[in-house]
Amino acid sequence: MPLVSITVRKPKTAEFKNTVFDSVHHALVAVGVPATDQFQRVFELDAADFRFGPDYPDLHTSRNDDFVLIEILWSVGRSVKVKKKLLAELMNKLRDAGMEPENVMVIFKEVGWENWSFAGGRLLHT
Repeated sequence: MPLVSITVRKPKTAEFKNTVFDSVHHALVAVGVPATDQFQRVFELDAADFRFGPDYPDLHTSRNDDFVLIEILWSVGRSVKVKKKLLAELMNKLRDAGMEPENVMVIFKEVGWENWSFAGGRLLHT
């Protein structure tokens, strides 16, 4: 069950946020996540509360106010091959929607099954 969090600078339209969320969900489904497995949230912060380096590291174009930080929290054990496929799908989908992939940073966070309680206080697979 991936939990997707995006962090952006205010203000962002619903269309902007939906484009990011839909693109991430498309990429997750492309690597085998069930289409019904959708848990997403957005943090929309003032510029004073969301600071980032415009060029670090090794960017081809500078980040701007449309910079998006995407965090994907999911179960431990995904291979680098799966992560690379997800990133390729995601960047293609965002590019097709008119977004600049250099303006997107993705962080994968992995957690063991024993650290999730999806509902009712139950621990699955433990």
